[in-house]
Amino acid sequence: MNKKLTAALSGGAALALALTGCTSDEGNPELDAWAKKVCDTAPAQNAKIAAADAAITKAAKDSPPKELQKVDAQAFQDLSDGFKARATLLQQAGPPPGVGDGKQKQQDAIKKLTAVSVSYAELKKQTDALNTKDQAKFASGLRKVGEDMKDVVSQRKSALDALKKLEVNGDTKQALLKQEGCKQATASAPAPATGS
Repeated sequence: MNKKLTAALSGGAALALALTGCTSDEGNPELDAWAKKVCDTAPAQNAKIAAADAAITKAAKDSPPKELQKVDAQAFQDLSDGFKARATLLQQAGPPPGVGDGKQKQQDAIKKLTAVSVSYAELKKQTDALNTKDQAKFASGLRKVGEDMKDVVSQRKSALDALKKLEVNGDTKQALLKQEGCKQATASAPAPATGS
């Protein structure tokens, strides 16, 4: 179970870097304004996601059932909230100006981030329902949560890929990394978790 949980978290650091790229002194005022909207709350969102990932990893190592249930449920809620905030932020920012298929890429990223949020909310429900009084039932339920997390890992990767596509245009990358929020997100990103 520990390895499954840890593997599920390996996308966290990558997600923190998804909206960053190479720096440049050149700029486009409209694109810079869009990047500011996207980056202003990035450090807080990334910190929330990273803290939840870390809590799951730590609790999976040696927590008693009731504590593990409590920590995991809260972490799944925080992850759901973090990804939902990301989707909402992209919706509010709108598509990057001057990018031909920016609207389509923006909508794809929003859809995938929202799907990740919904999946984490479902994992929270499953975790809340675990039977902590019966060790065998708890272990069985926890295994099911771990199996379902494999799908969430796939969704996180898909969301990350969608964010990367949104920033593929060189000007978009440059505008994003000029923003202090995206610089902070890159600097504070944790090392990816390991496991299989």
